[in-house]
Amino acid sequence: MKNLSIALFSVLFLAITVLYILHFTGRKKETVRESVSSPVEVRSEGIAFVNIDSVIMNFDMFFDRRNELMEKQRKAEAELTSKGSRYERDARDFQEKVTKGLVTRATAAEMEKSLLQQQQDLITLRDDLQTNLMEEEQVMNRQIIDYITTCLEQNKSEFNYQYVLGKSFGSVVLYGDEALDITRRVSEAINSKYRSEKSKK
Repeated sequence: MKNLSIALFSVLFLAITVLYILHFTGRKKETVRESVSSPVEVRSEGIAFVNIDSVIMNFDMFFDRRNELMEKQRKAEAELTSKGSRYERDARDFQEKVTKGLVTRATAAEMEKSLLQQQQDLITLRDDLQTNLMEEEQVMNRQIIDYITTCLEQNKSEFNYQYVLGKSFGSVVLYGDEALDITRRVSEAINSKYRSEKSKK
């Protein structure tokens, strides 16, 4: 989504630059007279926008992938909890044996070394699981955006647009006329395509 915002910002920046050049390098006097005497006509042919948050939140693929990710997270947490419980048991056992004098100093040193390694392994496992889950979430988000973008490209003749802007809170698109909003149509199209593909699997 961040890449989409950057791309949209770049397009808007280029458009403003072109307008600036045309305004200040052309026939200045005539341009000023025209702008004062006649209103500017805004043409919207070929431009549409979607509320990207709404499209994603109404997309079946998002919920399927999110559920898969949550299941992986649940399994990762269960594995971490299990190994954490084993470490706590071993630590209590070590403490009890040392307190009661049931092991030699050499054995106690070996047990302590083993516990420290077990603790380090737990920390590494936790960090690896967190990193993997974050990466999978990023891949999931990219897959969803790619699916939406591909669907828009495949249906451009049906929707009759040349540009589709992504509107969301904090995006560079601050306002869009409702007549140009194709959010509902896009949501229906991508869900229809996704369900059809899913049923064939």
